[in-house]
Amino acid sequence: MKPTLVVLAAGMGSRYGGLKQLDQVGPSGETIIDYSIYDAIRAGFGKVVFIIRRDIEEPFKKAVGSRYSERIKVEYAFQQLDALPEGFKVPEGREKPWGTGHAVLMCRDIIREPFAVINGDDFYGRHGFKLLADCLASAVDGSKAAFSMCGFILRNTLSDNGTVSRGMCELDSAGNLSQVAEHLKVERNGKAAISHMPDGSSIAFTGDEIVSLNMWGFTPSLFKYMDKMFVEFLDKHGNEMKSEFFIPFVVDTLIKNGSAEVKVMTSEDSWFGITYREDKPKVVASIKELVTKGFYPEKLF
Repeated sequence: MKPTLVVLAAGMGSRYGGLKQLDQVGPSGETIIDYSIYDAIRAGFGKVVFIIRRDIEEPFKKAVGSRYSERIKVEYAFQQLDALPEGFKVPEGREKPWGTGHAVLMCRDIIREPFAVINGDDFYGRHGFKLLADCLASAVDGSKAAFSMCGFILRNTLSDNGTVSRGMCELDSAGNLSQVAEHLKVERNGKAAISHMPDGSSIAFTGDEIVSLNMWGFTPSLFKYMDKMFVEFLDKHGNEMKSEFFIPFVVDTLIKNGSAEVKVMTSEDSWFGITYREDKPKVVASIKELVTKGFYPEKLF
């Protein structure tokens, strides 16, 4: 059975100032998502599930999803603020989504096979998709859930125009993930980086660290853990305005309690991302260079 690709595309991009998932960055009008789907098809994925919001359903399907209908099976899941377990409700005044973990939970009724999860606004490169596809093709849960992650080098994932969120990773002697911590405000500092913490303190990084960019490989067993953990999260944080249920938090918890083992692979490709509108010219130029070198055709679809 071919693995499925789950694309997180529900965010409006508040720092970017628009629906960046639909922004054109390729020479023939391609979006970043177009390149991800193109690479995923080449790597052997058999289905793509887009997680979006209901209010962007029509423009998203027209501008993005319709491009692939004859090339790969396409399905949709919807992340809504009020999609909560029985007994919980959205606190008055909350507008912020519940996070990437909550988004992935919205797929639990339509995924029965191993699957990868990526961000819709990150350009990962074809190597990472191939690594995950090969790993997922043989993924079998044993005494622990068998998960995987494709990591990137921190200094290669930073914006020149502001802070970014990154999952800082630690590996054990076997090369498996031992810990992942979400840092929400990481900025470039020459070839190094600084993370600004919520309490006003800061943490310095060398820039060589492996980080998660939400390029994960999971088996469907993830959902049974997530269901329970999301209820526990809401018990503690459900009345807050900005707390989020992040994928790295879920993974880190399952590693520490012995429920999952996460194999870490490192992509050889460069990462490009649009966090701020000022990032776009660099992304456009980088993709153009890849096209010129023959890594991608002038027109994908």
